[in-house]
Amino acid sequence: MSLITVNKDKCVKCEICIKECPVSYLKLGKNGPEERPGATCTACGHCVGICPNSAIDNKRTPLAGQIEIKNNLKLNTQQAGQFLRSRRSIRNYKDQSVSKEKLTELIDLARFAPTSRNSQGISFVVVQNRKLLERATEISIQMLEVSPLRYLVEEAVKDYREDGVDSVFRGAPSLIIAVSDNNLLEARDNATSCLTYLELYAPSLGLGSFRVGIFEHCAAIENSPLLDLFNIPKEKRIVAAVVVGYPKYNYKRLVDRNPLDATFIE
Repeated sequence: MSLITVNKDKCVKCEICIKECPVSYLKLGKNGPEERPGATCTACGHCVGICPNSAIDNKRTPLAGQIEIKNNLKLNTQQAGQFLRSRRSIRNYKDQSVSKEKLTELIDLARFAPTSRNSQGISFVVVQNRKLLERATEISIQMLEVSPLRYLVEEAVKDYREDGVDSVFRGAPSLIIAVSDNNLLEARDNATSCLTYLELYAPSLGLGSFRVGIFEHCAAIENSPLLDLFNIPKEKRIVAAVVVGYPKYNYKRLVDRNPLDATFIE
């Protein structure tokens, strides 16, 4: 089945689409770009997105579904730098739920993150049930108490057992779990990419977030009870997770990091 359609009146045979294709799916033919026999399209959308004349269409990434980039929305370097550096891990949240609409907007944006070979393959489970989150905290703590790595999280376990502190989800009202097929080799990297997009976008909705490392560790253990708790199918696995909520406090400064360590080879 042919995927590519070319508008001969618009195509100027500039070959940009061919040069930008990461898998050499296209070649130049008599009337413009053509599909290369035996090649496989990864549905990245580059060919359609790069064409200056809207001359090429791809059934797997239709032109009608792409959005024109508006130059007036571009950040300058100062804005972009502050945007990226302003992202913080938030561990204190207001006692306020996040609407389903905002959570949907977050994960809908996250799916556009770059993934290995455009494999994508990440779905999301969004948990807003406080009782379920409390149960997940208890299960995670129980698993930590018998884990070979328990010495790394002794204080978290102690805070929970002695003071009732939620040292897993930190009182956040929503948990977003990234799920993949068991056989997706790139799952962890893909999920990290998606959740990075999510975390960078969250402040624009007034939200904060942080990666839930304790939960991720416990969910990755073979036959983890957390899989059943959240009804994860047998052919799926939990590969990453973040919590989301409204920050109780706001940061006033951009924090520093270690000095740049870089080597240029010329």
